[in-house]
Parts: sequence; structure tokens; C-alpha cells
Amino acid sequence: MTRAFLWITLVLATLVVVGVVLQAYFIASYAFGAGQDALDIHEGLGNAVHGIELLTFLATIGAWWRRWWEIGLGFTLAVVGTAQIAFTEGDEAWVNGLHGLFAMIVFVLAAIIAHRAMRGLGLGRHGSPESA
Repeated sequence: MTRAFLWITLVLATLVVVGVVLQAYFIASYAFGAGQDALDIHEGLGNAVHGIELLTFLATIGAWWRRWWEIGLGFTLAVVGTAQIAFTEGDEAWVNGLHGLFAMIVFVLAAIIAHRAMRGLGLGRHGSPESA
């Protein structure tokens, strides 16, 4: 069962990484004049990515039960992702700027979680039978 949760964690965390990259593309496109459609896609994708962040946290519980550091990474991803959304509310532009900073933190956390899941599955350079 743990192996299944590791796969789920890997897929979900990878989706977060890809989703953050796509969000950065769409918001940059909007900033450079692509129009309201780019902003709408950015926001819609953001909602989907946030849901995936929460699911990633739940998957880390199943993948790494009682390995609190690993579960803590998933929890941190969910908390930072939720805080990131909160930084889009209100009229304080300097505070709202933290939205982009937190996006980078979400990206890094999701990449770390995906990498740890890969290692847990024995995938990659260090986990493959050829490297032994």
C-alpha cells in the first residue's frame, strides 16, 4: 500500500511543479498584454494546483506514515500554498507581492517531495539497480 501512495505522491507533486510553471507563464503573458484570458487561466489553474497541493499532503501521510519529517514537508506545502492564495486578497500591493515569492517556495517544496517519492520508489540515478 505504501508503494501506491508513493506513486500517488510522485504524480501529484509533479503536477504541482508543472502547474506552478504554467501559472508563471500565464501571469507573465498577462503582464505583457496577452489579455484577460491569460489571467483567467492563471487563476483557474491556481485553484486546481491548490487542490492538488492539499491532495499531495494527504498522499504523503499514506506514503510516509510515522515519518514525520516527510509528512511535514507535505503539510508545509499545503500551508504555504494556502498562504500564497491569501496574498492575492486586499489592496496592499507590497504584501500581495508575496504571492509570487510563495509560488517559488511551493515549486521547491513540491520538487523536493517528488524527488523523495522517486527515491522511495527506487527510481532515478541513485535508486536504480544499474547504479549498485
